[in-house]
Amino acid sequence: MKETQVVDSTLREETAEKVVFDDLQLVNTLFGVHSENLRRIARAIGVRISAKGNAATIRGDTLDVALSKRVLNDLYGLLKKGYPLFPNDINYAIRMISDDQSVCLEDIFLDTVYISSRKRVITPKSLAQKRYIDAIRKYDLVIGIGPAGTGKTYLAMAMAVASLMKQEVERIVLTRPAVEAGEKLGFLPGTMYEKVNPYLRPLYDALHDMMDFDRASRLIEKGVIEVAPLAFMRGRTLNDSFVILDEAQNTGPEQMKMFLTRLGFSSKAVITGDITQVDLPDNKVSGLIEIQSILKGIEGIEFVYFTDRDVVRHPLVQDIIKAYERADERRQRLKQQTSHEKG
Repeated sequence: MKETQVVDSTLREETAEKVVFDDLQLVNTLFGVHSENLRRIARAIGVRISAKGNAATIRGDTLDVALSKRVLNDLYGLLKKGYPLFPNDINYAIRMISDDQSVCLEDIFLDTVYISSRKRVITPKSLAQKRYIDAIRKYDLVIGIGPAGTGKTYLAMAMAVASLMKQEVERIVLTRPAVEAGEKLGFLPGTMYEKVNPYLRPLYDALHDMMDFDRASRLIEKGVIEVAPLAFMRGRTLNDSFVILDEAQNTGPEQMKMFLTRLGFSSKAVITGDITQVDLPDNKVSGLIEIQSILKGIEGIEFVYFTDRDVVRHPLVQDIIKAYERADERRQRLKQQTSHEKG
């Protein structure tokens, strides 16, 4: 069923299309309780969607209707394959299809990385996340660079735990710089463990999201999983290990070189960081920024870049990142203008 009419002075073509699905039970899941999923799609794309039985009628701009129809059909295909559809998946699907019409949602959403202790299926949620996962599978050293909330550390952790469970590696080593914003550990109160633990807390949180607390604790006690500040990596060779360096933008060149040369036989390393959030003193170069030119083109090393489009946290996080980017651009323009006036 198709109706076409021309509306308003811009002569924009408006279309109405009816989409019919063959499984009423899956349709109820697709449409959502009280058609909430349909409303979510309509709001995000800017169309009107009405539902009756196992059919949905979409009205709006021709291109928007086509996008909505594609989203519904692709999500229905995922449901038929047994994928448990979550509300945020709808936003991710719209974003990916809008960015790349050739994308296959099944290749992304059905690529199970790991199933957590809470039976949560961990899969990529964006094109960049899919490239990241594929890179970790293929390369021994992967560097993921991008803003917070893009899943860099979380997915690396899921891949590490999956590798351990499949006995592809003998241990997991999780590390991050324990000195940020010029703060020295010696000036902090407490024992060495108490000093470094706040810096490592995010790694513990991600780990405990993958497996239950008791199991993770036992593996940590046995040394199968090690969570330690980067300084503790010096002088070691890490064989048969899956190593993750988090917050790598806060490493200096010497620290980064030290970490890179720890990698032993049958090991993988993933380095993650956000080069826009460097907490080092102004006169110190970030090791993460530096290795982009040093390691470029070396076989066996892959860089994967994320943008605000890949943020998979609360939708507001994406808007917050964009707002900060605009603020940074304004400051840079003002700085350049002031410098020009002084010159």
